[in-house]
Amino acid sequence: MSTAALIPESKLPALGTTIFTQMSALAQKHNAINLSQGFPDFDGPQYLRDRLAYHVSQGSNQYAPMTGTAPLREAIAAKTEQIYGYAPDASTDITITAGATESLYIAITALVSKGDEVIAFDPSYDCYAPAVELAGGVMKRIQLQPPEFKVNWAEFADQITDRTKLVIINTPHNPSATVWSDSDVEQLWQTIADKHIFVLSDEVYEHICFAPQGHASVLRHPELRQRAIAVSSFGKTYHMTGWRVGYCIAPAIISAELRKVHQYLTFSITTPVQLALADMLREAPEHWQELPAFYQAKRDRLAQGLANSRLKVLPSQGTYFLLVDYSDVSDLDDVAFCHWLTEHVGVAAIPMSVFCAAPFPHKLIRLCFAKREATLDAAAERLCQL
Repeated sequence: MSTAALIPESKLPALGTTIFTQMSALAQKHNAINLSQGFPDFDGPQYLRDRLAYHVSQGSNQYAPMTGTAPLREAIAAKTEQIYGYAPDASTDITITAGATESLYIAITALVSKGDEVIAFDPSYDCYAPAVELAGGVMKRIQLQPPEFKVNWAEFADQITDRTKLVIINTPHNPSATVWSDSDVEQLWQTIADKHIFVLSDEVYEHICFAPQGHASVLRHPELRQRAIAVSSFGKTYHMTGWRVGYCIAPAIISAELRKVHQYLTFSITTPVQLALADMLREAPEHWQELPAFYQAKRDRLAQGLANSRLKVLPSQGTYFLLVDYSDVSDLDDVAFCHWLTEHVGVAAIPMSVFCAAPFPHKLIRLCFAKREATLDAAAERLCQL
């Protein structure tokens, strides 16, 4: 047998390095202001950092329970009841994961079998499709159209077959910065009520919602939540994306299947971080309560800074992203334009087409406003020179 290195047959042959990694690397190379990858350039709450140091110093440094520490699961249950009027069972319905990405992965892996169809709405976050493909499922995408990015419910109903197993939704929506209404959630339920279909609801920006009616969670819907998995992220809520802690809420019978995957994927999440987050939820609820106003001010600052530019700013109803139309600036496609913008203007952004399987001919790019005021002002100043 040859001693040459064996080349594995790729299970994801079409996949390369993510656009987020590419654009952040390009931003660093050209010393550009990085409004591409969705992470803050400021730190999280001091109290939360202090509580982490406290729990480390107190010796809480061994394995946590596989499902998560009891104090954190109990704090999540209490917050969920306060917000959505529904109290999940902290023991059976809540699982702490390595970021929201793991929650999404274990849900898809547990629920999707070979040949099952999964419906998602494009533009869609880039981690959904690879997980579906690895599970042997078939992605069926429904293209949402700018600027509203609204679901065509007749088209959705037409896409459902007897092979449909899962629907993936995301609100507030990354990357379009739009949000669902309660009527959207009800329409989803009415369409799938008599079918054996699960719902995976990516709600990582649940506390960054600017819509007057607030965030429309599947957890508010008494019937839909019986077959849904709601996914949340502490990284988004507490400006600590590097801590990589998320969680999912699902009925016990579904959670039991998710936990089978979770226990052999990561098993458990960093103990002192979980305990610090539990303290934060209990003692400082004002942080997540004030988050919409905190990020709305940043959204408005960037939008106002671009008001005199040649870029057309689209409404942002949620998330910490802003879409801009650059059609008055360039004829380049969005990928080429983002490279040019980084190299020649010094601002890094994300092209919208990378979130779609079908061609996306619109000249839209995504900017992240989870940044300090000085960063937003400097970026706006550069973009106004276009």
